[in-house]
Amino acid sequence: SSDSSNRSSTDEKIDANPRGRWQNEQALLLNTSLQSGTTLPCIDEDEQARLEKGKPVSWRSLPRKDQLLILALTRLSEPLTQTSLGAYLFYQLKSFDPSLSDAAIASQAGIIQAAFPGSQFLTAMLWGRIADSEWGGRKRVLFVGLLGTAFSIIGFGFSRSFTSAVIFRCLGGALNGNIGVMRTMIAEIIKEKKYQSRAFLILPMTFNIGVIIGPVLGGLLADPVGSYPSLFGPGSPLGGKNGVYWMTRWPYALPNLMSAVFLVTSACAVVFSLEETHETLQQRPDYGLRFGKWLRRKLCGGARSHGYNALPGDDNFVTERLSTDLELQPTPTTAASRTGQLSDKPASPIRRRKLPFNRIWTRNVIITLISHGLLAMHVGTFNSIWYIYLSTPRFDPAHPDPPNHVQRGPIHFTGGLSLPPPRIGLALAILGFIGITMQLLLYPRLSHRLGTTLSYRLSILLFPVAYTLSPYLSLIPSSTKAPHPVSGVLVWAGIAGILFIQVLARTFALPAATILVNNCCPHPSVLGTVHGLGQSVSSATRTVGPILGGWIFGRGLKLGVVGMAWWFLAGIAVIGSIAGPFVKEGDGHEILLEGEEK
Repeated sequence: SSDSSNRSSTDEKIDANPRGRWQNEQALLLNTSLQSGTTLPCIDEDEQARLEKGKPVSWRSLPRKDQLLILALTRLSEPLTQTSLGAYLFYQLKSFDPSLSDAAIASQAGIIQAAFPGSQFLTAMLWGRIADSEWGGRKRVLFVGLLGTAFSIIGFGFSRSFTSAVIFRCLGGALNGNIGVMRTMIAEIIKEKKYQSRAFLILPMTFNIGVIIGPVLGGLLADPVGSYPSLFGPGSPLGGKNGVYWMTRWPYALPNLMSAVFLVTSACAVVFSLEETHETLQQRPDYGLRFGKWLRRKLCGGARSHGYNALPGDDNFVTERLSTDLELQPTPTTAASRTGQLSDKPASPIRRRKLPFNRIWTRNVIITLISHGLLAMHVGTFNSIWYIYLSTPRFDPAHPDPPNHVQRGPIHFTGGLSLPPPRIGLALAILGFIGITMQLLLYPRLSHRLGTTLSYRLSILLFPVAYTLSPYLSLIPSSTKAPHPVSGVLVWAGIAGILFIQVLARTFALPAATILVNNCCPHPSVLGTVHGLGQSVSSATRTVGPILGGWIFGRGLKLGVVGMAWWFLAGIAVIGSIAGPFVKEGDGHEILLEGEEK
């Protein structure tokens, strides 16, 4: 009788206190396997690691796939806009001033391609610091980057001069610090090294999806009046008497508008579905995320999610982050959490000491950033030159350019492939298709066997081969005569072969480089800053590379040596191959601050 009255009294107290009720439910859950006051069973992490070593990680086993999906959607935005642009850039620049030579257009194209990463170089470090700050955060930086890029590409599509096009490209780069922030967020979501090879593959794999979709959209949507006169031209159902006015005046605006719609959609996904990963800011109220959850409940017919919901009126209550997946639960670090005891005090933001900026520059950080910069330089320059090379008119013996030029030997030859935008889109889509196939089927198996560092060192040896062979596509016999675009099985087999070598190297090198940059970070408190540094270095080299490559390509056209830019690129790749063996994989916590221990 007394026991019954005591239980009744206790139940009344718990019912009056929602926090107490939640703690009681948690205690009942814990007591199904533990006696009160006992500690959690000790797990030998070394033994567990030995058992799991050699066991490949599957895509299904990745934690927090919902968050990774949103980051992948966000990452898709940049390759969509960049590769869509490549399908028609040569012709858009030609429309600004038809009197310009092909060499001048090549130089302008290099500047256009470099304007975006050049502006990123100036601001990426700032965005990294904002992402690491308590008043900023990862989500806000991503949101600004997506909307800023959307605004800039709309302006670029409606540009009527080379100057305005460069200005809008610079604006887009200055507002976009997303790559480094996304890499930081993946590192904070996926903390275990065994998942990193898969998780960091998501960004380059998404890039290849964009490389498939972007050029196709760009090639199909560019100059709609000229490409589809029966729909948009004069006398058409949609065009009326003179054709669709804005499509006639701004023939390259439509693909940019489509890209902007995708960017705005990604920005909405970030606001309403992406969780903040900054450790200090995870307890900050996120009204966008709350609205997104409310909206999903309404759209799904009021279905409630499994697990516990946050108690009303308590913004920082820890139940907001409960999950049914034990793998996602935070590792117990305090005595109370190890013994299963729960505190009555609300969770407070974690204050972690931050490594001073001048201590970031360890030897491994410097070497890794140099190697990463060289890789970004020749990969970014390849993309820029490849677009120009596909668009450049073929060498016509009846009307040689340069005048009196005669094709001779393995060096003194010139001319591009003269492909129109739809076929350029197809050529670029081949690149993306090869890349995503390798990343799904080949990369996971080989990278697991070789390891991150060896995968990186071996893959960068393939780049000089691809760059050296690229200009010889001009010499492959075509089924059409110049100046018509190249065609035929041999030509497309050659294009596919060059892209296979380049994409094979890139498939292994880019994810490995990202992991190496992530793990060379000397302290977790500066992870966003290190990724910001990595993006700054990458942006700097991707600025210099296309400008220099475009200028050398134009100079080579004037001299009758179209391979000059390609062989310059091969030289940069050789230097990168020499730097590769000096890169080592760190553990992400090389420096210990006072009171810390590994």
